[in-house]
Amino acid sequence: MTGTDLLTPAERRSGRSRRSGTLVAGCVLAGLIVLAAAVSLFWLPYDADDTSGGRLAGPGDGHLLGTDKLGRDLFTQVLTGSRIAVEAGLGSVLVAAALGITLGVLAAYAQGWIDDTLSAFLDILIAFPTLLLAMLIVAARSATLGSAVLAIGLAQSAVVARLVRILVKRVLAQDYITAARTSGTSWPRTVLSHVLPNIWPTLVVNLALQFGLAVLAEAGLSYLGLGAPPPNASWGRMLQEAQATFTTAPAGALAPGILLVLLVIGVNLVADGLRDTLDPATRRRRA
Repeated sequence: MTGTDLLTPAERRSGRSRRSGTLVAGCVLAGLIVLAAAVSLFWLPYDADDTSGGRLAGPGDGHLLGTDKLGRDLFTQVLTGSRIAVEAGLGSVLVAAALGITLGVLAAYAQGWIDDTLSAFLDILIAFPTLLLAMLIVAARSATLGSAVLAIGLAQSAVVARLVRILVKRVLAQDYITAARTSGTSWPRTVLSHVLPNIWPTLVVNLALQFGLAVLAEAGLSYLGLGAPPPNASWGRMLQEAQATFTTAPAGALAPGILLVLLVIGVNLVADGLRDTLDPATRRRRA
């Protein structure tokens, strides 16, 4: 008899309710910012480079959050920053997933020195600082959102690849994989039909966490001037520009800072809820 069997139906429902509540709360927090990002694609209160609002104006008079030190509307910058944050998160995760899954599967199938070489390469890439990698890419290209996304995605791909390698090796040790190989199933078909369907719950949770880390990394790079260039108002750049005027116009730093925290918390709650929902072992432990 397991611990789950000792629980009453009411306790099981309470556990499921807490898990679903975590997922719903995360979806609401992250969804609101994604909605703001989508709105910014079609509508903005002012142009990004409109400086007609007056320097450091307070909330009101047509400016919901006031203006910055150049007279630009802060609400417009916050909306634009939400779009940049979502684009950075999604772009980085797509790069990390494409490279990480490919390298992870290859490393899991490889034997001997090939596996050792790929594993050593992943360890080196994990140890390589994201900021230094971003500087190298920016030096080779330019300070753009694409450069930041590429740098973050490359850094995260090693983490994804290591996880995929461990998960795939675990699946390859199962009897049904041996049966599929014995029946003559090709390895690409084995990967698509048997391996990936069995690792995707854990992989999806990890990628959700990587999204939040990518948003933070992009904000950090933009704070240092290595992200999207002006007039693109990423949250990191807004924080950098507002730090000198925080005491006189705190909204310029509080608005992007709070939204950045809420987005990361929301994504982490989504990842936590997905883990409880998709992972049967976790469901049994927490039920």
